[in-house]
Amino acid sequence: MKRLSLRIEVFLLVFIVGVLPAMLITSGVLSLYASRSVRSDVTNITNEATLLANQIVTSGYLSDTTQESMNTRFMSIGNAYDGRVMVIDANLKVVKDTYGADEGRTIVWSSVLNSLSGVSGSYYDQENSCITVTVPITTYTEEDEQEVVGVLLLTKSTDYITQNTIFFKDVVLEIMLIIGVASSVLGIIMARRFTEPLHRISKSIEDVQNGVVDEVSVKDFSETREISKKFNGFADQMRAVDDSRQEFVSNVSHELKTPLTSMKVLADSLNGMEDAPVELYKEFMQDIGNEIDRETKIINDLLSLVKLDKSGAALNISPVNVNDLMEVLLKRLKPIAEKQKVELVLESFRPVTAEVDEVKFSLAIMNLVENGIKYNEEGGYVHVSVNSDHQYLFIRVKDSGMGIPEDSLEHIFDRFYRVDKSHSREIGGTGLGLAITKNCILMHHGEIKVHSILGQGTTFDVRVPLSYIEKEA
Repeated sequence: MKRLSLRIEVFLLVFIVGVLPAMLITSGVLSLYASRSVRSDVTNITNEATLLANQIVTSGYLSDTTQESMNTRFMSIGNAYDGRVMVIDANLKVVKDTYGADEGRTIVWSSVLNSLSGVSGSYYDQENSCITVTVPITTYTEEDEQEVVGVLLLTKSTDYITQNTIFFKDVVLEIMLIIGVASSVLGIIMARRFTEPLHRISKSIEDVQNGVVDEVSVKDFSETREISKKFNGFADQMRAVDDSRQEFVSNVSHELKTPLTSMKVLADSLNGMEDAPVELYKEFMQDIGNEIDRETKIINDLLSLVKLDKSGAALNISPVNVNDLMEVLLKRLKPIAEKQKVELVLESFRPVTAEVDEVKFSLAIMNLVENGIKYNEEGGYVHVSVNSDHQYLFIRVKDSGMGIPEDSLEHIFDRFYRVDKSHSREIGGTGLGLAITKNCILMHHGEIKVHSILGQGTTFDVRVPLSYIEKEA
């Protein structure tokens, strides 16, 4: 379903907020006016009827209905109420009707019957716009007991309530019209006020895309300032990614070209010698072979990175005995350590089983241990420890090597970054190992931290969840 524009939604919201409460309040006020008017009339009529009933008793009207003063009073009250006055005796016979329509007739109404039992009553006939009140006419016997001798019925027209309601509705309609117009104008102003900054943000983003400006700056509201800040941060990240990509391409080109250049120089040197000694020929060919091995390692590391960088790269997760895996990895690296005269030590604090991709996890740890061996001093050590708690696996790789300068620590996981390029070339480093390691650890939802002191050694701490939980896409 297509949504309305924000401008239209803001306009409608302001219009509804302005008009709807006014409509509800008006409806409530009119309803309250009608109900309170009826209650007030019932109270007044009941009081008037009670006084009149007492006069009927004291004047003996039920015995002599020709009394001029009482009949005049009945007519006066009937005219004042624009209604009717009826006097009914204990036999339900109408002895007086100001309308003259029901005199002499017997009347059987529920309200009249209730009043004959001594209870006053009232009824509002909204359809016919009138209020009917009945009160008992009571007297006292010689034994001083109350006796109901008749019923007085009064009706009052409520046409005035209807007329006043219609008048109020007309007035309210005019007021509502004014409120509607005012709400519309306010809605247009508010809609423009709220949406204009968004349009400027959109235009600024377009200008950033076209290179007209470097950042978005719309400061009308705190929210637009926050959006501008977030977008500028995102844009800076994209620029950094683009710069990193360009630098990566440049580094890849350079790293791939360097071995090829060396091989070409060696080959050209051999071709330029007419009678090259066999020993020199073998030396040059060995150098060419080393450059080929270096080129192959760079390509293999790049392929590993590409596979790890693929969105949703597959992991073959299974329960792995980490203690046994560490023993296998260190056994595999032991010949390199012995050649470098570096001591390899494995310390397992407790048996640990974790859900990992054995191949990728092994690659990450192998890179850390192998770096610890290659960048070490003769007689140094690489200490690997395995530990866990109820939630995480902890692996620490600590060496006594040359260490890493403090200003290089934040870059060591960058691709092709090497602290000592000359030394790295001597030992065959490509600058991709730690980038591969970090990617492998992150794929397992883990983290890796490094601490190093130049000239004293380096420590890598790896933390990986014992149970792998695949994140939702």
